[in-house]
Amino acid sequence: MNSENQTPEGTFIAFDFGEKRIGVAVGSTQTGQATPIGVVRNIHGRPEWEKISGLVDEWKPVGLVVGLPVRDDGLTQPMLPLSNAFAKRLQKKYLLPVYRSDERFSSIEASRVIAENRRRGRRRKTSREDTDKIAAALILEQWFSQEQQINGH
Repeated sequence: MNSENQTPEGTFIAFDFGEKRIGVAVGSTQTGQATPIGVVRNIHGRPEWEKISGLVDEWKPVGLVVGLPVRDDGLTQPMLPLSNAFAKRLQKKYLLPVYRSDERFSSIEASRVIAENRRRGRRRKTSREDTDKIAAALILEQWFSQEQQINGH
């Protein structure tokens, strides 16, 4: 969605868009790392915009990243039109650049991270929300990595 060649430096918020829940993570171009920060409900196609606005106000990002729903074979998923509409609304509402990042394996990788944490002794019960927000962090870290390769950082 962003046509600029140079990625701004600073904080980004990423979203793993889903029909019921939207995982959210925050990260910085300086570290290239992201932290899961929560989940926003998406009720009947209406995200909790007040909650998203609160996160934008709190973190003051220079840009937003939305996962691009793609199947394993590279074809788009039926969720794509909804995800595109969400990304466009973010851009219009917050006047920030919105970038897209392939989310192909983010939920699978998030489940693997959760399983690894369990093996390391973290016994807390996990939920779908945990998977969604970890997936958002993975989407953002993958995007940071791709941008570094493109921009030669």
